[in-house]
Amino acid sequence: MKTELQTFDNSTFDKEAGSIKIAVWLILNALIFRNPLIFVQGLKKWLLRVFGAQLGKGLVIKPGVNIKFPWKLKIGDNVWIGENVWIDNLDYVSIGDDVCISQGALLLTGNHDYTKTGFDYRNAPIKIEDGVWIGAKAVVCPGVVCQSHSILTVNSVATFDSEAYQIYQGNPAKKVRKRIING
Repeated sequence: MKTELQTFDNSTFDKEAGSIKIAVWLILNALIFRNPLIFVQGLKKWLLRVFGAQLGKGLVIKPGVNIKFPWKLKIGDNVWIGENVWIDNLDYVSIGDDVCISQGALLLTGNHDYTKTGFDYRNAPIKIEDGVWIGAKAVVCPGVVCQSHSILTVNSVATFDSEAYQIYQGNPAKKVRKRIING
């Protein structure tokens, strides 16, 4: 079931951090996370925790990753975040255990309300449940829940919740078959 987007007035949108914290994070994000030359996993995990992210064990963060607000991020155990993934989390992003977010994927928690002259924010959280695979250059839109062990294939766009153990493809993503896991 698709969750309804929450609408926020631009003047009241809560970033849940002060301007100094946000500025320091933006600098560190550019220098350490988005930098394709930095491979130090321990430093990345430590910085995310310092800035409020909740992280499980076995997290792999490849170079070029862009994270908007780590204090709005929860990641489970054994998660792989590929090169150039963008977690644009104006709202909360929750990633379960044993998840793969492939290179170039975009987790997009917000956009703008085109029906209002002020283009107010329309933000909603994203939840990626255990065992999900988000394919390369796929997009998960605001308010979407990717249910247990579902797959969003390469270049697909999830505008609605996925069902557990199903494979989705296209723009907008449609269910194409059941995911069968052997062994």
